[in-house]
Amino acid sequence: RGRMSGFPKTPPVSADCVAFDPQGRVLLIKRGRPPFQGQWALPGGFVDVGESVEDACRRELHEELGITIGAAEPWQVTMHDYAHALVRLHFCKVHEWRGAFEMRERQTMAWQTLPVTVSPVLPGTLPVLASMTDKASPASPRSLARTVLEVKMRSMPSWIAMPCG
Repeated sequence: RGRMSGFPKTPPVSADCVAFDPQGRVLLIKRGRPPFQGQWALPGGFVDVGESVEDACRRELHEELGITIGAAEPWQVTMHDYAHALVRLHFCKVHEWRGAFEMRERQTMAWQTLPVTVSPVLPGTLPVLASMTDKASPASPRSLARTVLEVKMRSMPSWIAMPCG
């Protein structure tokens, strides 16, 4: 999967927004529409052709939640192999916004401390949440999973494991 005629297919690119409130909680949304209806995820969506990841984050938060964000800080890039596609996930941190939250896509929102208590969480969201959780305990299962993910990222072909920024 993800390859055609021996050459890599370019994976779709998503912009996932890691919004923090003043208390340091992370915003998650429960998807109100397919695909992945009923699963908790970071707000965001696919990057349009010619659009930067930061601009996609800005557009998606406005389309989904009715807010206008300040800076979108590129932070992490991962890959996730969903059943329908291999997707490159670009995560951006967001600390400032204007406007009232509106649930424009039949979703639900929740501010979560880490580790999050909502479930089920979209599989592509789990690694970034794990990377923010329990950093002080290198022997924790999350830290071990993060180490495995980092090793896998280092061993991926360069067209997949590209640095953010």
